[in-house]
Amino acid sequence: MSDTLTKPSLTIKRRLNAAPAKVFAAWSDPEKMTHWMGPAGVQKLVAETDLRVGGKYHIQMTMADDEHNVSGVYREIVPNEKLVFTWAWKSTPERESLVTVTFKNDNGGTIMTLLHEQFFDADARDRHNAGWTGTMDKLEKYLEA
Repeated sequence: MSDTLTKPSLTIKRRLNAAPAKVFAAWSDPEKMTHWMGPAGVQKLVAETDLRVGGKYHIQMTMADDEHNVSGVYREIVPNEKLVFTWAWKSTPERESLVTVTFKNDNGGTIMTLLHEQFFDADARDRHNAGWTGTMDKLEKYLEA
């Protein structure tokens, strides 16, 4: 019976050719986030962060025919190692989910693991999986530039 109560989640793992401090900075510095955050098709991105436990962030992604706003609260911050934050779209604030990103040193690079959990349903998870995969592709290119 507990299986029917379990909310969907997704995990994406990447090895990046950048030190954990550089990858962490890409996730925590709003100016750096404007270069990679969001899936393919984002034409303009505005990011605001208050990087402290209890601090809020907001990301506004402008697409060709739409605008998407996501925000949340930082729950845990371990510099260069871990970020945990809530994730809620402006259009569906009641569907709050949780993102945990870890950064582990790997011979000068970083093994980054993104765990996004507590999705409303499998469809939401699948749409986020596509979005996060495109976002991670952009992060990889940004860090190699």
